[in-house]
Amino acid sequence: MKYKRVLLKLSGEALMGNQNHGIDPVRLNAYATEIKEAVKMGAQIAIVIGGGNIFRGLAGASQGMDRVQGDYMGMLATVINSIALQSTLQSMDVEADLLSGVYIDRIADSMSGPKAISFLEKGHVVLIGGGTGNPFFTTDTASALRAIEIKADIILKGTRVDGIYTADPEKDKSATKYEHLTFDQAYEQNLKVMDLTAFTLCRENNLPIMVFDMNTPGNLVKVLMGEPIGTIVTN
Repeated sequence: MKYKRVLLKLSGEALMGNQNHGIDPVRLNAYATEIKEAVKMGAQIAIVIGGGNIFRGLAGASQGMDRVQGDYMGMLATVINSIALQSTLQSMDVEADLLSGVYIDRIADSMSGPKAISFLEKGHVVLIGGGTGNPFFTTDTASALRAIEIKADIILKGTRVDGIYTADPEKDKSATKYEHLTFDQAYEQNLKVMDLTAFTLCRENNLPIMVFDMNTPGNLVKVLMGEPIGTIVTN
């Protein structure tokens, strides 16, 4: 296995499946199955999920809502998604623990690096909800921060496309895929891999990012084994 301890970043929108809102049980089960297979191989997996399928703070702010309150609503949306995936994993007999950047005593323990590492070393999946616990930061930034805290080998950004392209491949059929990029190249070419704060954290801490298609069965295991199926960004 090439990558032993990873931070898997999933978008909230990915959980919608074919729905236009909320959580699709079929997609949830598919992701949980992929994660279970990876854990059986001995991978240590922490997961950060976005909340865009439920609520986005920026969207609320654009409609006149206070940005700080909107961001806290978004953080709670990530906790809802994390609980859903935790429950599905547990139904498949996978040990899964929920930690949160926002203090929610009855639902999740507070996030700390040592606590997360302890769970990972026991073979548990660790779901980290609540973003960074602070407004004005995205779940991309939360992913980078948490990956550094748990000393992850890499961030795996699971998307519905199989890597980073010169343009959006769903809109531009002539777009070509990159196999490998440096952080500087991605920045200079304005490729939207992650937001700039997250990107800077990864570059400064020498933390690679792999973008791959999470919706294709078996891909998570392939990435962990080092198969070149996505796009990797490194220093």
